[in-house]
Amino acid sequence: MSELSLGRVAGDRDRLLRLLQEYGVYAGVAVLLLANLAFTPHFLSAENFRTQAVQVAPVLIVALGMALAIGSEGVDLSVGAVMALSTSVLSLYLGYGPWFAALVALLGGVLVGVANGALVAFVGVQPIVATLALMVAGRGLALVLLPQLKDVRDPGMAALGSGDVLGVPYLVLIAAALALVVAFVVRRTTFGRQLLAIGDSRPAARLAGLPVRRVLILVYVCSGVLAAIAGVLATARLTASDPTSLGNLMELSAITAVVVGGTPLSGGRIRIGGTVAGAVLIQLLTTTLIKHDLPPSWTQIAQAVVIVLAVYAARERGKR
Repeated sequence: MSELSLGRVAGDRDRLLRLLQEYGVYAGVAVLLLANLAFTPHFLSAENFRTQAVQVAPVLIVALGMALAIGSEGVDLSVGAVMALSTSVLSLYLGYGPWFAALVALLGGVLVGVANGALVAFVGVQPIVATLALMVAGRGLALVLLPQLKDVRDPGMAALGSGDVLGVPYLVLIAAALALVVAFVVRRTTFGRQLLAIGDSRPAARLAGLPVRRVLILVYVCSGVLAAIAGVLATARLTASDPTSLGNLMELSAITAVVVGGTPLSGGRIRIGGTVAGAVLIQLLTTTLIKHDLPPSWTQIAQAVVIVLAVYAARERGKR
């Protein structure tokens, strides 16, 4: 084969990988939608789409924070534990009113984020190690505060979990609003530009005089707050606080949504639109397997396969 032909083949492969990374998540969503419309009974109904949207909202909110962490060339494995911690704190302070309890729960997310950021920015601990430590500690603290499931009987929380505006649930509206806010922050603010510069090259960002430590702490605080919001919303929807199971493997779902959406694990770039589509893809994948009587363990296997494919596409493209 001539050098010209080899070059053409290599170019075609690179183009295919680029298209896969840029638009593969949207194609995956379309394929799953069409497959469910064709083979899943009662899939095409307003109630089903409402259910899917409500279930994907907490995953999307957590994934938005994860996207910020990954964009800074880090990761946040503590997001599931923060959700568990927020539901425990919410239940303990609910007697003072739902909004006060929710604010205290968000404060818990802030404190976990500060701890994660301080370990990464000041101590120099690798993000995966720092957030792993907080994942274990956060889940343990949540279980100390609330050792078992507890019903949440509060009209304000019930309204938040089941209310809607013109048929659109509050949870979906909140998730959509947060996605728009994070997208604006990443694309239009100084903090967003600094975050991406740090993710692209932390040494270069330091030499350029950027406030690396402050930005990293803010990144993990944002991730912690978003995870706490997801925990509060999930508690409101379930009308129960269950720190034992709430947020379990949420870090896996969030990382999958971010990576499949086109945000590289190497940092320096964040795709919020792709992250939204990635969260929808995970929800559709889970729904497809459940509605066709496959065990939940298959969902985790499928997510692992999707992550490997997405990382492979990004890695191969990066070589060229």
